[in-house]
Amino acid sequence: MAKYIKWLGAGLGFTLGGPIGAILGYFLGNAVDGDAKEIESKQYERQKSAQENKQKVDATPGDFEVSLLILASVVIKADGKVDEAELEYVRAYFIKMYGKEKANKTFKLFNGIIKKKISTRQVSIQIREHMSHASRLQLIHFLFGIAKADGNVAASEEKEIQKIAGYFYISDHDYASIKAMFYNEIDSAYKILEITKEVSDDEVKRAYRKMAKKHHPDRVVSVSEEHKKGAKEKFQSIQEAYESIKKERGFS
Repeated sequence: MAKYIKWLGAGLGFTLGGPIGAILGYFLGNAVDGDAKEIESKQYERQKSAQENKQKVDATPGDFEVSLLILASVVIKADGKVDEAELEYVRAYFIKMYGKEKANKTFKLFNGIIKKKISTRQVSIQIREHMSHASRLQLIHFLFGIAKADGNVAASEEKEIQKIAGYFYISDHDYASIKAMFYNEIDSAYKILEITKEVSDDEVKRAYRKMAKKHHPDRVVSVSEEHKKGAKEKFQSIQEAYESIKKERGFS
């Protein structure tokens, strides 16, 4: 337990306060040595100092991971059941990002989170206040990946993700662009670039440059290198959409 608690607490920044902190409190409170109190004390002092100096407590890689797990549990439960394919998607994602040992540690936390009743609004607002726009976009992309893991994004799951996106202050255009990456629709490539079929070739090129800049993996600065790999997948979807339109229209 001690080793796990140290790993969990090492990267956390803003999560030991607010609703996310309350969720984690259960796990920290069950530590059998002084690690939990030590971690909580350090984070409390960090937040207190920031508040006194009217500074914002920024997100850390650990915050991104915990936020991701909490929101993943919301989406997985959205259709009234816990689907094994969706659980496996989350597990596979973390194994891919961190390796099996750390992924297994992560799931000790996830298995507890998924059993708890969570206020989506409160958690989402806390994330919004401390996490960059690019990182919030990456979280939405990941949540769609979970929903699609069983081969179909259920209406209840999409509704929950859209609600989270609203709390994140993500625009309708950005949301539609990410959503289109997970639906095999005729005009998906255009939706990904946030344009319609009626635009000119020059407008397609401008839209691609704009989207490539907005979703470049280097913009996801507050998360770990591992999660930037996930951002690269989203970036690749934008490139593929552009190549598809180029091929369709026959321009270079």
